[in-house]
Amino acid sequence: MRKMRLVLIFVAAVMLFVTATSCEKTTEPKVTPGKMIRVPGGTFTMGNTRGVVDEYGDEYDDELPTHSVTLNTFYIGKYLVTQAEYSKYMQPGSPWKAKFGLGKNYPAYNVSWYAAIKYCNLRSIAEGLTPCYTLLGSTNPADWGEIPDDDYDPDISTWDEVICDFHANGYRLPTEAEWEYAARGATNNPDYLYSGSDDPDAVACYGNADEVGWGSRPVGSKAPNGLKIYDMSGNIEEWCWDWYHWRYYEDSPQDNPTGASQAESWERVARGGCWIFVEEACRVSKRSGNDPSNITLINGFRLCRSSID
Repeated sequence: MRKMRLVLIFVAAVMLFVTATSCEKTTEPKVTPGKMIRVPGGTFTMGNTRGVVDEYGDEYDDELPTHSVTLNTFYIGKYLVTQAEYSKYMQPGSPWKAKFGLGKNYPAYNVSWYAAIKYCNLRSIAEGLTPCYTLLGSTNPADWGEIPDDDYDPDISTWDEVICDFHANGYRLPTEAEWEYAARGATNNPDYLYSGSDDPDAVACYGNADEVGWGSRPVGSKAPNGLKIYDMSGNIEEWCWDWYHWRYYEDSPQDNPTGASQAESWERVARGGCWIFVEEACRVSKRSGNDPSNITLINGFRLCRSSID
């Protein structure tokens, strides 16, 4: 009987150790995904916080009113998606050329918004992640048909009905609010004009309209911001998830906003400016809208993922 009690005590001790070990493993923080930066959740002031006006002294109405936004933790690409990364799953809408930036470490451009969301799901599936985007009831881009390449494509209205699952752990485009928060380094203090500096030459590839400086630059060519994220000012303009509406800030939700409704817009948000724009267009608060079917030399994207902590 005494031996049986000893055996039972030993078994109980082993089970207690296994349980404790298991608990330790489940509470360990997960590793930040490769080439991504963890952006801690928090509250910031979004919009034209520096009171910048245009050359005529007018305010940028679509950046006002400044307003408080609270975001959950998320992950965002340290760099823009490169040509090497993009070509692993897809080809650009128009070939990349040396004149505009060509090489494995150059940012992918000639990428429409529709192509960007397809890439996100293809890469998510390839890496065993749960895709974020659902179109025609499927998360598999093989079921979506051809990517619309102009406003008159008969399938464009179908593609515009794509749904994003922000709880999935796969790749997606950042929301406009997530993009600006990350570009600001997750803080309004210091309240930089550009992503990481008040000096655009330090952090941005911009204004390269002459033949000598023509084209994009390899990712990470300039200094990063406070979160060690590169090229959020200049180089290639970046697609965001949101529909663009110039008066959206007047009634934007405070908690994790995801943009205007489809009924209010026909453009998707593009942020960050690019290599051919003037410095003013590279400000962290600068907003732009672009037709999601557009394939241009200036549009690319950066990956985002919802928190997996």
